[in-house]
Amino acid sequence: MIRQMKRMTLTLCVFMLCASGFAQNKAKYAHLNSSDLMQVMPGRDSAQKVLENLNAQLEDELKSMYTEYQNKRGQFEREQATMSQAMQQTKMKELEDLENRIKSFQEQAQSELQEKQEELLKPMVDRAKAAIAKVAKDNGYTYVFDAAVGALLYYDGGEDIIELVKKELGIK
Repeated sequence: MIRQMKRMTLTLCVFMLCASGFAQNKAKYAHLNSSDLMQVMPGRDSAQKVLENLNAQLEDELKSMYTEYQNKRGQFEREQATMSQAMQQTKMKELEDLENRIKSFQEQAQSELQEKQEELLKPMVDRAKAAIAKVAKDNGYTYVFDAAVGALLYYDGGEDIIELVKKELGIK
């Protein structure tokens, strides 16, 4: 009885290993680094310039607002001793309002930059995804891993298909 169970277990293990090996032979794995691909995508440089210009404009506005705040704060501190209680409260309220405007502007600027980045990069990302899918399908890859995002911690083999994707996109 024990001998039969051992044989069945051994047979089952051999069957599972064979099935596993057969399934693995059907799967074909590849990888690429999406960061490297995005660095050479057509239009990336112009998108980067647009984002840098927008960022500079927003930073200039923020600096201007902060300078205004510093000036008003300095004036308040210099004149506070000679102000009435009502005037002090009014000036403190003005400073608080200006602080809130600065914080609000920072949040809006960050959001605007992020939206602009998504708007500019989406067409490039979509083209890259389409090219990756086409290369994978044309070359029979079952899985393509992105080495840039850390999703692939180890691989022994596989093929880096970035050159095929670049070719599909017309990038040299």
